[in-house]
Amino acid sequence: MTTLFSRIISRELPGQFVHEDDRCAVFLSIHPLSPGHALVVPRDELDDWLACPADLRDHLFAVAQRVGRAIRAVYAPPRVGLVVAGFEVPHLHVHVFGAYGLETFDFGHATHADQAELATVASRLRAAM
Repeated sequence: MTTLFSRIISRELPGQFVHEDDRCAVFLSIHPLSPGHALVVPRDELDDWLACPADLRDHLFAVAQRVGRAIRAVYAPPRVGLVVAGFEVPHLHVHVFGAYGLETFDFGHATHADQAELATVASRLRAAM
């Protein structure tokens, strides 16, 4: 069964993209923990990060680092958080977001963002990358 993230990557569903290459896509979370919260998602539908081949894992984390640097440049958070949770969608994804304290890591505090505001954020992050 095709995952929600595969449908976003294939443009069946809307998404605000920050980066794409032949191995992964980066788009913004519609439930951000902080401004610029991005998801680094492999094109391959892997459910669990433990099943991720080492070369793909390394690529995802290199892309996540580039995105994290862009988040830092645009929003100047004290830290940039990185989480691989895997409960929301059964498709490996790496959360990258500005962290302002440990409370930022609480997904219960995520907000909802509309596509218009996410488009502005995505444009800023792309420019910073």
